[in-house]
Amino acid sequence: MSLAEETRAAVRRRPFLLAALRAGVVNYTAAARWLDEAVEGDADSVATALRRFAGSLPAYDADSRDARVSMRSGLGEVADGDFSEALFEIGGVGLVPDAGSLTGVLAEGDVDATALTHVLGRLDAAGVEVRVAGVAGDSLLVAVERRDGPNAVRAVEDALAAVPTREG
Repeated sequence: MSLAEETRAAVRRRPFLLAALRAGVVNYTAAARWLDEAVEGDADSVATALRRFAGSLPAYDADSRDARVSMRSGLGEVADGDFSEALFEIGGVGLVPDAGSLTGVLAEGDVDATALTHVLGRLDAAGVEVRVAGVAGDSLLVAVERRDGPNAVRAVEDALAAVPTREG
């Protein structure tokens, strides 16, 4: 594998670096030094490979998503129960109302896995621990501890206002 191919592969294993390259906010020399263990080659050559790779990527862009965001309190995880009222169910465990202390933030509308990825990144940056997350159809759900509910709603609304495009 060539140095350029090795560098592109190392970047793709680090999605935050790929996004930063697309946004044009990378110090190539510092990134090359940081990738030292992942890419065999001197820092100058890796920095050049990063610069060329960045030049081939589409520019970073974001779109606003049209989704209604609401908050549901009192959610809890229930195993092997009646999931007819569940907001989320996977592997025999459902997230149901009036069963616990979690707060669900539900976004309904123009949502997908890309939006969920961005929402999770924003929540992580805000220091909000996500207990449950998923997207299906036109619904996106994240569940957090009750005290984090209001901050999670704001973070989800803010994230959906500028979801990075999937190009690149």
